[in-house]
Amino acid sequence: MTLSSLKEKPLKLGLAGLGTVGTGVYETLQRNHDILEARAKIPFEVKKVAVRDLDKVREVDVPVECLTNDWHELVEDPEIDIVIELIGGTTAAYDLVVAALNARKPVVTGNKALLAECGFEIFQLSAQLGVPIYFEASAGGGIPIIASLANSLICNHIKSIVGIINGTSNYILSEMEEHGTTFEKALEQAQQLGYAEADPTLDVNGWDAGHKALILAMLAYGTTISPAKIFVSGIERLSPCDFQFAEDLGYTIKLLVVIRSHENGDLELRVQPSLVPREHIIASVSGVFNAIAVTGDIVGETLFYGRGAGKNPTSSAVISDVITAMRDTLFPQHHTGFKLYSSDCRVMDIDDTVTPYYVRVKVADRHGVIAGIAAIFARHSIGISAVSSSFSHKDDEGNVWNDLVFMLHGCPWGQLQNSLAGVILLPNVDPAPSVLRIEPLLSQVR
Repeated sequence: MTLSSLKEKPLKLGLAGLGTVGTGVYETLQRNHDILEARAKIPFEVKKVAVRDLDKVREVDVPVECLTNDWHELVEDPEIDIVIELIGGTTAAYDLVVAALNARKPVVTGNKALLAECGFEIFQLSAQLGVPIYFEASAGGGIPIIASLANSLICNHIKSIVGIINGTSNYILSEMEEHGTTFEKALEQAQQLGYAEADPTLDVNGWDAGHKALILAMLAYGTTISPAKIFVSGIERLSPCDFQFAEDLGYTIKLLVVIRSHENGDLELRVQPSLVPREHIIASVSGVFNAIAVTGDIVGETLFYGRGAGKNPTSSAVISDVITAMRDTLFPQHHTGFKLYSSDCRVMDIDDTVTPYYVRVKVADRHGVIAGIAAIFARHSIGISAVSSSFSHKDDEGNVWNDLVFMLHGCPWGQLQNSLAGVILLPNVDPAPSVLRIEPLLSQVR
């Protein structure tokens, strides 16, 4: 297909899904159609939109003749050149993506769960057929982190990717820090404001960030990684008192993705709530905003910041991929869709990963409790750098309890877990300690 023929015959798009993001994509393609065509120098139109319910009242006005409740029509229509998958999930979405690739139609998707769980098969098929799949919106919302890893930082060995990549959890943590709100109340506020889904499980248990981390690791190291290899811990058990202790100690708390390449070739891959020094720039990222710090061996430290979710930022990322897909359709021999280029990646066992730690233990106000806990840490060769405590408080039965915080020197995660197994068996100790990593971040400061 030549440039002159494209000017006469617009490329035609098939959009699957008209939820929040799908609506934003359709609206923007229509509203900014002229400027998109002018910048891309490729005429286009949305020919068909697949939805689940044809009778549903929608925020956007789509011509009736463009609507279908059968996504197969997008794949089987010979006039549709590019398929945009925004239906979510991993079942129908997988079938749609595979069918579109087999039909030699490039795919644009923002489906992080699909790529994290089925990426190997999808990218293998894409490479085998020479049909690209684009997924900028799958991590970081409107932040161009996918394109940056795939193109702008292409000459770098990526040493680390560390950051905040879930806006819902970051909003909740910001509310807990700034207003002393409980986790439950902050989550309710996030849902009322539309930042959290009716079922917020994947946001608060860390797995939304985990899926994105798997995609970023795949881009940085050239191979898919099984979700079983990543360690994920969420924010559900955090308490306002953790934020008070953190503030007193010079930290804040963020749900961090950590992807770190070690000199021996092993990859550290985890998602956990962590203490971040207040002077570090990531500590200032609040609300639904995301920040991703990428360190390369050539470029050094870089920081990407912006809204990580929502209709408009995610739509922006989807449409940037649509334009790229259209350009690659014009020159298919130069397509920029991602291709796997490495066969393996050794992921460290979480028990072998090392950081300092914050451990908060609720203890009865009894003589010798601190000494007993300190003795167990010493027995496991774990050093204590500081101890702090809260004011005493009574439970419903009149028992007096204190929150004790131990700041521990760096040790393997498994070593810490072994010591805590002994701590919680002590008398007068609550069996559910709060454990946060103290993340050794690089030099970016405000």
